[in-house]
Order: sequence, then structure tokens, then C-alpha cells
Amino acid sequence: MIPVLTIAGSDSGGGAGLQQDLKVFTILGAYGSSVVTALTAQNTQGVHGVYPVESGFVRSQIEVVLDDIKPVAIKTGMLADASVVEVVADVLGRRREGTRLVVDPVMVAKGGQPLLAENAVEVLKTKLLPLANVFTPNIPEAEALLGRRIHGLEDMKRAAADLIKQAIYPLSNSPSPCVILKGGHLPGDPIDILASEDDLMELPGIRIPTRNTHGTGCTFSAALTVFLAKGLCMADAAKKAKDFTEQAIRGAVSIGRGIGPTNPWSVIENEIARYPVIEALEAAWKRLSSFPSRPMVPEVQMNFGYALPWAGSVQDVAAFPGRIVGLENGVARIRGPAYGASSHVARTILTAMGHDRGYRSAMNIRYDLDYLKRAQDLGYSMAEFSRKDEPEEIRLKEGSTLIWGVKRAIDGAGMVPDIIHDTGAVGKEPMIRVFGHDPTEVVDKALRLAGFS
Repeated sequence: MIPVLTIAGSDSGGGAGLQQDLKVFTILGAYGSSVVTALTAQNTQGVHGVYPVESGFVRSQIEVVLDDIKPVAIKTGMLADASVVEVVADVLGRRREGTRLVVDPVMVAKGGQPLLAENAVEVLKTKLLPLANVFTPNIPEAEALLGRRIHGLEDMKRAAADLIKQAIYPLSNSPSPCVILKGGHLPGDPIDILASEDDLMELPGIRIPTRNTHGTGCTFSAALTVFLAKGLCMADAAKKAKDFTEQAIRGAVSIGRGIGPTNPWSVIENEIARYPVIEALEAAWKRLSSFPSRPMVPEVQMNFGYALPWAGSVQDVAAFPGRIVGLENGVARIRGPAYGASSHVARTILTAMGHDRGYRSAMNIRYDLDYLKRAQDLGYSMAEFSRKDEPEEIRLKEGSTLIWGVKRAIDGAGMVPDIIHDTGAVGKEPMIRVFGHDPTEVVDKALRLAGFS
């Protein structure tokens, strides 16, 4: 395992700081060592106390780790006060020996509590940042360092360039120093800016609809540290760290009564689930194909899919390539399930998961009033939408109709129902969509609608 080091504060709530750093290091296959710079009394509702570690003991921790473990890359997080920043800069300035250094200037907690003393900011700028290979401020941190507001993307680009050329790196002794200015505090999808002395690059992202974002900065900088330790160039490391962080936010957990933490483990959960998802679809297919289920197949054919537990795109949903077709009295397929095989069923499932993560599977079947009557008799929950109500801008946007309709039905029901149906429109076949937690549940529901079980 590649050894890496975090020099950071302790988060007693476990969602940020060195606890989060060590989780990320382990999940990405690195060996994590740690230097504690401060103790915090902290939970999801905020920072309730800070106790800086005496700078001499911080020095001792760094020295013994460097003497023995020799990390390939180092990241710094919360450094608390000027004396700690001085010590970290002094030791790393003397003993880096080619180690990659990521500086995350943890200045303010998510809840607004200060995590870096005012008298430490200048020391950070003049002594530690010149050592860094990359510096990863968010918008408020960049504003504090530059003394001006940042209102949008163009402001971000100018700020990133200024952080390189004016405020931080005039005395840099690091080759090709970089800044990654994180844009998550601005509205819209988050765009980060990677700036070097010669170039500016946009790193686009997706806004994940969740309040649970505690530890986002730590997650990103820790992942960046590992990818740099593995030898990736700065641009590739930044892109991979951003993707990893988005997945950790998508998998964020609602722990406590405040802002919950990102969940790096969700990346592993998705990987572990890849084969079981395919297996579950195969088992459900065998059950479906054992019945004379031709009457269930609509004119546009049928498909059903199953998503990874923390799916975020069509590529995270497995379905049957080429759809499922009617053949004689039953159904047939071209080949076995694969990821990214059906955008229609994937969008249906992803929309349902946006309301309730448990609903990871769905199937479309032929619209039949007898099926809907049987659903009512079976006690299935049902919702519908009308394509007549579809806004013009949605109709004109490719692939948006189904997302709009399913979301409208779910919002109206206040839940993900067993059945969502619509009566179609010109050129659009009426359809019934069956939802469930897994594909066997979905197939069983559909078979009951058709009167087979």
C-alpha cells in the first residue's frame, strides 16, 4: 500500500478532519498515517469547542512519521493556530524530499465556526502555501485570502489566477504549483477551477440534492492526495477526486440531527454490488420467461432494470440490451443484462431513487385497464400523469418527458407507488410502469397484474 499522511484536526463526530481523511485513504487503497493538530468537540450540528494541540507535540508527530513511514504524499487540513502552521511549514520545508503536498486551508466549519486563528492566515500564505504542489480553497476561503467577493465563474477564474500569481506563489519552491478553487458555494452545478501558472481548466460537476455535505472538502483533498501519490498528473487526479467526492455526497448518510457527512464507503458499496445486481436481474428474467407473458409486452417492447445502491447515471443501471420482445406465447431477449443498456428504464429508476433510494428496480408493461383494476384489488399504490400537462420546454428536451412524468406522479403521491401509468399521447403509447426494491419483486408484481400468480 502507498503510504500517505494527513496533518489535520480531529472531528469527534467522525464526518470530517483526520477521521474522514483516513476513511478515504483506506477506501482508495492507501496506508494512512495521521498527525493531530487540534481536538474538536463536534457533531452534525456544529463545532462546540476547539482545543489546539501544543505545537511542539505536533512537530514530534510529524518527525516520527517521516523518520519511519516516509509518506509519498501529505495533505494538511485544520491547523488551528499560527504556531502549528509555523511548525508544519518548518518541518515539511526541511524534510519533504519530493513528497507531494496538498494544502486544504480549513478556515471555517460548515456551520460557520472559525477553525483557523486570524493571526495564522498570513503565516499560512507566506510559509506553508509556497511549499504546496496544490492548494484547494473553497469560495469563502479564497475570498478571505484575496479580500474580495467571488460572484460567479468568471470571478472564480480571476481569483484562481490571482491566487497563483499574486497572493500565494511568488516565493513558491514547489514545481508547477496549482490551485483548485472549488465552486460548490455558488448556485447551480458546481464548477471547480484548476489553475497553474500557465493554464486554467474547468472541472464541471453535478449538484447532488442533499443537505448532508459535511466533510466534502476533506473528502476531496484526501482523494486528491491518494491519486497524486499513485502518480497521476494534477488534472487527472483532480478529475478523479471530484468524481469520488460526488459519489461520496450522493451516498451521504443522515446521521444525527444536523448536516450529515459524506459517505466514501458508498463508492465501495457500488463496486461490491455490480455482480449481484446482474445476478438478481438474471433470476428475475428466469421467473418472467417461465410464464406465457406475451400479453404483458407493449408495442414498444418491454424492459426492466436494477440500479446500483448509489446510482447516479444511466451507466449505473443494468437492463437488457435491445429490450425484451414477445415471442410466441412468451418473451425473448437478445442477451443478458448489462450496465447502461436502457436509458428509458434507467431514467425511470433514477427518478424514483431521487425520492426514495430503496426503489432500485422498475419495468414497463402494456397498458391495460384490467391490469389497473387488478392492481386496485391487490391493494397496490398507484399514481398517474397526463402528457397533456407536459410543459413545452420539457417536451422539446430529448429524454425529459419520462423524468418529468414519473417525478410528477411521485410528487403527487408523496411516495414512490407500486404503479405509475399514463394514457399516452399522439405518437406515445399508453404505459404502465411497475416499481419495486429489486427485480424479482417487480416481476412478481407485474405477473400478478397479468393474472399469472
